[in-house]
Amino acid sequence: MEGSIMSGKGITRRQFIKSTAALAGSVFLPSCVILPSAKGRKPTAVDQVALGKTGIKLSRLGFGTGTKGGSIQRTLGSEGFNRLIRYAYDQGITYIDTAENYKTHTWVREAIKGLPREKLFIQSKMPGVPERPLEVLDRYRKELGIDYIDSLLVHCATGADWDESHKKLLDAFAEAKTKKIILAHGVSCHSLPALKKAAQLDWVDVNLVRVNPQGEFLDTQVEGWDAKSDISHLPTVLEQIKVMREKRHGVIGMKIIGEGNFTNPEDREKSIRFAMQGGLVDAVVIGFKSVAEIDEVILRMNLALAETA
Repeated sequence: MEGSIMSGKGITRRQFIKSTAALAGSVFLPSCVILPSAKGRKPTAVDQVALGKTGIKLSRLGFGTGTKGGSIQRTLGSEGFNRLIRYAYDQGITYIDTAENYKTHTWVREAIKGLPREKLFIQSKMPGVPERPLEVLDRYRKELGIDYIDSLLVHCATGADWDESHKKLLDAFAEAKTKKIILAHGVSCHSLPALKKAAQLDWVDVNLVRVNPQGEFLDTQVEGWDAKSDISHLPTVLEQIKVMREKRHGVIGMKIIGEGNFTNPEDREKSIRFAMQGGLVDAVVIGFKSVAEIDEVILRMNLALAETA
């Protein structure tokens, strides 16, 4: 994500609804509308929300540590990264998203020192199919400085048969969940074939789904991770999210700011409003590099949620 809070006008609610209605249509579930988090109070970006049927709660807005493979966050330096995580926490952001590929496990460990573990939701991801996934998981916990990981995902699934090709991981994650080393497991998908399989699997507790109305980095029929700017596949992505919601999977939206490509404030406004419509996702994760970016997203999310409630 680039820039900070802009004083210029974003798109109006009427313009947004008109531009996205044809895409959203009847996809979303009326039973999943966003409700005020407390009587007389409108929902906000930092509310603690339920993650599907997992029984876990997390802040609606998450702090991503993997922008451009984590390079954006690592460029902050350890002190800058720590300050930004602490600022986010002080605003109510308790969800931190990381992965082995981002090389930010140890960065997160230092940033969360002294924070109450029970108030944090930490999600990581495991790439490939390591020979001994439980040993890798033990390393993750040591790198993060925590006894358990709230949610662990198969990272960057692209094949339609990813559940079979990654069966060793699925079995290991299930065992780790039984031992309460992790509290939930799921997948981060990077193609429509993988997403369709994820929507059908009872094993999946949590789906990390690329979603924005501009189609930036959206899942396509190609079994690869870097497809981008193809809006034509959005209706299919939304249909898969509907299936996930019907199965009560947890759904977290990513690429809300198009991996930082939405430098125009109107694009950020449009995407955040799209993500905040009732029934689409439980939470979203956005990679931050400044206090101003955190403030802007919280403001835009709060305004969108106030109109949705």
